[in-house]
Amino acid sequence: MRIIDPHMHMVSRSADDYDRARRAGIECCIEPAFWSGTDKQHAGSFFDYFEHIIDFETERAERSAGMDHYVTIGLEPKEANYEAMAETVLERLPAYLDRENVVGVGEIGYDQQTEAEDRAFRRQLRMAEERELPVIVHTPHENKPSGTERIVDVIEEEGVTQERIVIDHNTAETIETSLQTDCWIGFTLYPGKIEADAAIDLLEEYGTDRMLFNSAADWDPSDPLAVPKARDEMLDRGWSRDEVRKVVLENPHEFFSRSPNFEYEL
Repeated sequence: MRIIDPHMHMVSRSADDYDRARRAGIECCIEPAFWSGTDKQHAGSFFDYFEHIIDFETERAERSAGMDHYVTIGLEPKEANYEAMAETVLERLPAYLDRENVVGVGEIGYDQQTEAEDRAFRRQLRMAEERELPVIVHTPHENKPSGTERIVDVIEEEGVTQERIVIDHNTAETIETSLQTDCWIGFTLYPGKIEADAAIDLLEEYGTDRMLFNSAADWDPSDPLAVPKARDEMLDRGWSRDEVRKVVLENPHEFFSRSPNFEYEL
């Protein structure tokens, strides 16, 4: 069964990880810009990083595993708090959103829920709305329920198209809040976020419409095969192949097909 993983930080991974993921069924991945482990000191560091994931990682995915690789670009919330640097990044961000294999804005949202993060979040939501691009929204690691409520409030206040937004890193504590919107619901199968069995339990309760599984697959303990393993667990638990295919392939395809640059075909 083919898989699209809609949130993988493959810049953190080896060529062997690309190969393993492809052999497990992941034919396509989306790599959001994110906090890469240490705070950047210069705006130019963002631009070098953006170029790296747009060009080199896309080429490496194809060369290593024949995998389709797309990118979303954004100023993630943690570094939005360096306001002078953030302003320079935000000024140049639109040029990156027009690049050939960039399919959205993200990940954006909240870390510590500061006013600086709020301003950057709103501004990037508007950039995405102007270009009719999908958006990946990062719910905070701490105070996640209140952060998710704040995300929903901002999305509603800005009046942006909710069907082009995925609220990511949901848990049992946040799903009711996220489901108050018409946004998509992301589950990151990752230690400290949500385990696959708990995410599948939530699908059994709330259904599969607008639901996405992803691995993140970054530099912390994580698993680039998390989505294939969840696929297998769903099948083992008696889900039909059509239901599983919807979650791991059709839903992420439908979401990113809103971008004119997303060309992966079912």
